Amino acid sequence: MVRGELFWGLQGALERRGLGPVAGVDEAGAGACAGPLVVASCVLKPGDAARLPELTDSKMLTAKARDRVYDRVLARALDYTVVVVPSTEVDLFGIRVMNLEAMRRAVAGLRQTPGYVLIDGFPVPGMPAPSVAVIKGDRSVASIAAASVLAKVTRDRIMAGLHEDLPDYGFDVHKGYSTADHIAALTKHGPSAAHRWSYTNVATAAAAHGLTPPHRVVLTYAALENPSVPVRALARRVGNNERSAAPAAGRSRGGARVS
Repeated sequence: MVRGELFWGLQGALERRGLGPVAGVDEAGAGACAGPLVVASCVLKPGDAARLPELTDSKMLTAKARDRVYDRVLARALDYTVVVVPSTEVDLFGIRVMNLEAMRRAVAGLRQTPGYVLIDGFPVPGMPAPSVAVIKGDRSVASIAAASVLAKVTRDRIMAGLHEDLPDYGFDVHKGYSTADHIAALTKHGPSAAHRWSYTNVATAAAAHGLTPPHRVVLTYAALENPSVPVRALARRVGNNERSAAPAAGRSRGGARVS
């Protein structure tokens, strides 16, 4: 694991030592309670970060700046893959399992196997190439920052589309994260099909409205241990905790390209 204090130097050092192409990987939506998890991988031309002056962690950019960088990354990237994991898969296998699996899918979906993979934040076992986790990598590794923008813009656009279908929840504003306004809407209306029914706040709201999950759900440990979640009321489609689903998720492979 590397701490992200090297600016763009780590990626350049790997490329100069013949360990390229270097792919960066990042996610958007892991912390949300509604909407998909989106993971992107991106390979930039060596030294091309200088031609992307606004490139940084997508969360530090305004929406307009992200859109500009998104377009530039698509135009200049040597390769990229975006994987969209629906909330139904998150509910069935758990967010950690699907986050790791989606990162593997994103790298596997590249046209050329990278020489090295740099991942934002945490190690991912089972990558098809040597890899290392970089703390705050989206602020220090150009390819991770590019992947961050691809994932974030893709997910924001999906959430804006969900808002058109489900205007009561304000997905266009909070993007599915547990803000005060989102929790208030969830409490008032109950969860929608776009929510992650395995999450404690969503499961609690569902039970309060007498709703059962529209798909199979594996409750998180937090939800199982929380006395406010009436598991029996949800039991028809509730399975074991997320750790038991890991082997099943591990059998899935493949990449999804989004443009």
